[in-house]
Amino acid sequence: MAITFSDLHTESGLKSLDEFLSGKSYVSGDNLTKDDIKVYAAVLVNPGNSFPNVCKWYDAVSSQLAASFPGKAVGVRVGGKGAPVVAAPAKEEAAAGDDDDLDLFGDETEEDKKAAEEREAAKKPAKKKESGKSSVLLDVKPWDDETDMKKLEEAVRSVEIPGLFWGASKLVAVGYGIKKLQIMLTIVDDLVSVDDLIEERLTVEPCNEYVQSCDIVAFNKI
Repeated sequence: MAITFSDLHTESGLKSLDEFLSGKSYVSGDNLTKDDIKVYAAVLVNPGNSFPNVCKWYDAVSSQLAASFPGKAVGVRVGGKGAPVVAAPAKEEAAAGDDDDLDLFGDETEEDKKAAEEREAAKKPAKKKESGKSSVLLDVKPWDDETDMKKLEEAVRSVEIPGLFWGASKLVAVGYGIKKLQIMLTIVDDLVSVDDLIEERLTVEPCNEYVQSCDIVAFNKI
């Protein structure tokens, strides 16, 4: 059964993860899995000794990912303002011993569909109100490990729509040499539809030269 971790940028969220990792090496067993990658992406920095289990797990995941990226990192910090984001529910492994045929980006589950329906329902207020804003965390996935991620981000940020404001971003290792772009954006609800943004701007020319697909990781009203 899928495990859900929320608000991993907050002390309460990290405390919950720290308690869960007590006595465990990884999120879903004794080896690194997609579950660890997804949770790792939501924990923006190593929380240190305040959460020893998370700290030990974070270092272990970082060490394994570093082996796939031998280049020397200079260290990057990502800042920005926005509403709290919620880590996407971890998906169950497809089947034991099936890592060779791993789908890096996963299939849509019933939980994903339900979350999408809830997001759509949240966009339709019962009564006409003053236009609100929403904070969105978007996963932008490249075609392969040869995609120029700098140009991919430039293509994404080149999209300009009234009511759309791009925020902080970072590259997240997915596996097998592939990284994805996680980027925050703030939208004016009455002016911007995230689904239209993805279908009509980010996954068509010229952006689709670099962008394979986009997923909404978190959607929060401000």
